[in-house]
Amino acid sequence: MLRRTTLRLGSRLYSLDTPLVMGIINVTPDSFYAGSRVGGEEALHVRIQQLIAEGASIADVGAYSSRPGAAEVSPEEERQRLELVLSILRCDYPELPVSLDTFRADIARWAVEEQGVACINDISGGALDPEMYRTVAELQVAYILMHMRGTPQDMMQQTDYADVTLEVLDYFIQRVGELTALGLHDLILDPGFGFSKTLEQNFELLERLGELHRLLPQPLLVGVSRKSMIYRSLGISPEEALNGTTVLNTLALERGASILRVHDVAAAVEAVRLWQQLQPYKRADEALHYYERRDSLTPHDEAEPR
Repeated sequence: MLRRTTLRLGSRLYSLDTPLVMGIINVTPDSFYAGSRVGGEEALHVRIQQLIAEGASIADVGAYSSRPGAAEVSPEEERQRLELVLSILRCDYPELPVSLDTFRADIARWAVEEQGVACINDISGGALDPEMYRTVAELQVAYILMHMRGTPQDMMQQTDYADVTLEVLDYFIQRVGELTALGLHDLILDPGFGFSKTLEQNFELLERLGELHRLLPQPLLVGVSRKSMIYRSLGISPEEALNGTTVLNTLALERGASILRVHDVAAAVEAVRLWQQLQPYKRADEALHYYERRDSLTPHDEAEPR
């Protein structure tokens, strides 16, 4: 299997040898984590400058809250919420690639063609707008394919999996095939932690993330930042869930994540840097195990001389 080791975002080509950190900018009034909500021009500048200073590779902008049971937002309102932040990013921070969190093809087209957005982050994996696949293929823009059943309004009633990891894998295989047939190749896969999955299913999926990494060549994005799988497990609030986020982000890196989508960029960048410090020693340890296994073979295990 030929693994994707680069990702094109706009005119720039990024190496995935070092995992990337995606910083969240929420321009919604009802995001589940109040600390991520940003409104007004001055606050937006402060937030964007913070992402850059802390080492974000990508900004992910969202104007439609996807928390369980979130209220519906019209296309007109979504676009109106996005106009200011995307204009600021395009004009004042062109060096920071922008991912747009939307499931609407018309919003995606407008954002790419008029606002310079480099990536579309679709929580529905194309299920909520049948024009999305054709649109992103025509635009030749990077696309984040996320796993979710249903809609944010009803997704938590759709958690009846026989094997959540295998069903996510099948979902990706089918949809990646459709997208690549349309000529789109800069694909990122997001297993959708917290979307149409119980607390237990989220942890099972995280534990088995390495299976997706081994079987799929596309980079994996993990978004667990301050989510309920952390704060419900610990009996705390989203505001208290940074330490738990860092723990799970580190476990995700160990299981093959290439992109971390986070509210707290500095902590995620530190996790990536420390995880990378381990990699040369990990490779040395793997080599040692190889020689130990080889030396433990009995003469009968070795091939007969010819």
